[in-house]
Amino acid sequence: MKSLLVTGYRAHELSIYDQKHKGIPYIKKALESKLIPLVEEGLEWVITSGQYGVDLWACEVVIELKRTYPGLKLSILAAYLNPEEKWKEEKQNYYRDILRGVDYYGIVSQKPYDGVWQLTARDDLLLRKSDGILLFYDEDAGEASPKFIKQRAWKRHEDDGYRFITITAEDVQSIADEESRDQFD
Repeated sequence: MKSLLVTGYRAHELSIYDQKHKGIPYIKKALESKLIPLVEEGLEWVITSGQYGVDLWACEVVIELKRTYPGLKLSILAAYLNPEEKWKEEKQNYYRDILRGVDYYGIVSQKPYDGVWQLTARDDLLLRKSDGILLFYDEDAGEASPKFIKQRAWKRHEDDGYRFITITAEDVQSIADEESRDQFD
């Protein structure tokens, strides 16, 4: 596998409203634990849509991993022009900081948000440009926006063997519990 789509929950779907939330480091560790073996197997590109949440936390992880694995590259493929323009200033600055560490940035539609068709076109491109998906989504926790990409990626998995890797809330909780135990040992 040469290219991997990484996506999942938007921050608000996890009740995370700023970068200081205590759960973010555990989510990033879960992402890192799945990414490192893939990079060591030859993964070259990590691709995200750059949404505020799992996508950008994955970007942070990849930017950090690039120090150890300089051949690793990062791409954001946004659905439309200036996706961050309606975000609060703190989130806009965070996004722009992430963009400095990206190897390729592309926009599917060269105009501002105009409709769901832009998101569908972006997802088509993301699935076409990747050999697999790393998805942080847990249907047991209730439906959320990642269900749409999950359905499409799973269909591709069944049709042509598209690699399908998941992270669940239980995985993240396990990392948090382990770290908590380690602090008391």
